[in-house]
Amino acid sequence: MTAHDDTTTPATTSPAGPYGDPDLHVDVIPAADHTVVTITGDLDVETLAPAKAALERAFWDNQVVVADLEHVTFCDSSGLNLLLKVRADALAAGAQLRLAAISRPVRRLLEITGADAAFDVHPTVRAALAHTP
Repeated sequence: MTAHDDTTTPATTSPAGPYGDPDLHVDVIPAADHTVVTITGDLDVETLAPAKAALERAFWDNQVVVADLEHVTFCDSSGLNLLLKVRADALAAGAQLRLAAISRPVRRLLEITGADAAFDVHPTVRAALAHTP
């Protein structure tokens, strides 16, 4: 069982959909009270647009967005900046961004920069969804 143990079917799947890039795959799973955005592949300056579009769009539908980062294989400073910007925008709107199942590359970047303290991080998507502030 992976950290993303949700049994719902993705509403948007790429790379064929609007959130596609050859090096990045984004699935968006909306529900009544949350949206899960699963990012797979390299999150860097070259692939940022699909992840940015999916995360920003997710907040149009729900106040709680969980970013499942279990399968992010690479993340550079532009990926970190995206997560920080989305977090700031969510807070300004009274919404929540929760990170779930973060991969080793993302965890390392968050730890090195100290940004891990800024995020609501959970070991699994299920744990992130169960969290009540």
